Amino acid sequence: MAHLAPPIDIGIPTNQRLDIAEGLGRLLADSYVLYLKTHGFHWNVTGPMFTSLHTLFMEQYTELWTALDEIAERIRALGQLAPTGGRRYAELSSIEECNESPEAMAMVAELVRGHEAVARTARGVLPLAEAAGDGPTADLLNARLQIHEKTAWMLRALLEG
Repeated sequence: MAHLAPPIDIGIPTNQRLDIAEGLGRLLADSYVLYLKTHGFHWNVTGPMFTSLHTLFMEQYTELWTALDEIAERIRALGQLAPTGGRRYAELSSIEECNESPEAMAMVAELVRGHEAVARTARGVLPLAEAAGDGPTADLLNARLQIHEKTAWMLRALLEG
């Protein structure tokens, strides 16, 4: 005899859970597109800063890879399916894919824009989580904001002077 799972009752109304999960889906898509871009730049960077940028991009795509799982699992905890697939991520993401291999400092500038875009998406979802009293999602979003804003600042510093 099959057992049906009881309805989700975590103290967040269904409509708020859906809105938060939808916002997290956009964050997941932005993060995934940025992950792919960062990993591609890691493979294709050239020039005098090759070693340092190759290593920096690896650190960044590794951090993003871990974040993808955290974001998707939060969507699942809210009772929704995490969006999957490149086509779906392209629809949801505010970040354009990069189908070329720009020079090294153009890569850095592109990643600054990407991290700032992810920060804007996270910041847009935060009020939904806060209004619903969804502390776990707010914590996740605040952690992502801190990481993306710091990463954008550090990458921007490479472009200055």
